[in-house]
Amino acid sequence: MTVFEPVLLRRRGLDRSFDLDVYERSGGYRALRKALTSLSPQEVMDEVSASGLRGRGGAGFPTGRKWSFIPTDAPVKYLAVNADESEPGTFNNRVFIDADPHALLEGILLCCYAVGIGAAYIYIRGENLAGARALERAVAQARARGYVGGKILGTAFSCEVHVFRGAGAYICGEETALLESIEGRRPQPRSRPPFPAVVGLFGRPTVINNVETLACVPDIVDRGAAWFKTIGPEAAPGPKIYCLSGHVRRPGVYEQPMGTPLRELIEEHAGGIRGGRRIGFVIPGAAASTALVESELDVPMDYDSLRKVGTELGAGGIAVMDETVCIVETLERFARFFRHESCGKCVPCREGTVWQHLVLERLASGTGDTRDVEVLRDVSQQLVGRTLCALGAFAAAPQLGALRKFPEHFAAHAAGRCPLREAMTLA
Repeated sequence: MTVFEPVLLRRRGLDRSFDLDVYERSGGYRALRKALTSLSPQEVMDEVSASGLRGRGGAGFPTGRKWSFIPTDAPVKYLAVNADESEPGTFNNRVFIDADPHALLEGILLCCYAVGIGAAYIYIRGENLAGARALERAVAQARARGYVGGKILGTAFSCEVHVFRGAGAYICGEETALLESIEGRRPQPRSRPPFPAVVGLFGRPTVINNVETLACVPDIVDRGAAWFKTIGPEAAPGPKIYCLSGHVRRPGVYEQPMGTPLRELIEEHAGGIRGGRRIGFVIPGAAASTALVESELDVPMDYDSLRKVGTELGAGGIAVMDETVCIVETLERFARFFRHESCGKCVPCREGTVWQHLVLERLASGTGDTRDVEVLRDVSQQLVGRTLCALGAFAAAPQLGALRKFPEHFAAHAAGRCPLREAMTLA
């Protein structure tokens, strides 16, 4: 195992790492000073584009290109920072914000400088009170020292940063629902076009990035795009924070280069499967991704490699299940989650997630039959591409993938039995 020196989490072990003085002593706000004194906004944007940084929220869209979509002549522009992090098994943003809120704040300010934005809103879920307080404290400290507000560091650049606590809904991770929530309305996805880059927050052009994406920006500006591209694969360079949970010996947060093999993350970093058991299946990108089986674990953990094997990276939430876990029962829990979190705006999602949960409840409890398996397949197929946002496809992906990879488990449950429970009983 090659030892990787952390980039994003390098301050996590420092005493009072969240404090501005500690952040400055370890090089904090150096990139912002560099940008404001020696780089034009376009040069900052060009550096981010050249770095190959792709959004860490799951879609993997090139960050510099996303910034370039904002009209240069718009008099008012906004940045919305997605810190909602409501995906089950995903907690990298939470750990990062608690340890290093000023790094996020510096990334926000650099983005605003590059795009010509005068105000940013950090959208954080209301249950994460500690994270919201850490951000509010960081903004207050930065404002007192001249990093936030008017004429930052004595230059012509001004930018306000606001921390906005949401009410806690999975749908608020969808960018237009997030904007609706900030504006005080019920969080539901908007029809597109127009896209947020043209008509976004309060009807103005808006950049929307997640926490980990913006956290990469200070190091790109400070150390250069060429340095950033030395980490990870050429098509998706840079560091990545992976969350490992489930039946591993050392669950937690691990920063490694993008593209680190899944098997390495599980066996070498998280210590392998506890209790001497074997792997049953692994969910590589939280609840919205298709499970992988043991023979697929050598896949690099990056967007393109995972898509080639029919699944997604998501935000990097990896759930590892041992051989005693039933895939059908796991999917029933996922379906319950998506049913609860659907905003109900689209009929296919509002009705489809209910039917997914109902048939999986029957199958998991042993009261279903083969017709339920076909209903699950049909309903899941009808969800793909028929909703305003990606929640429908997210709800469908784990079901369709499992129906393809674990047909014998569904057949057994349709016959009123669970093969894993039978095996454990015999053992």
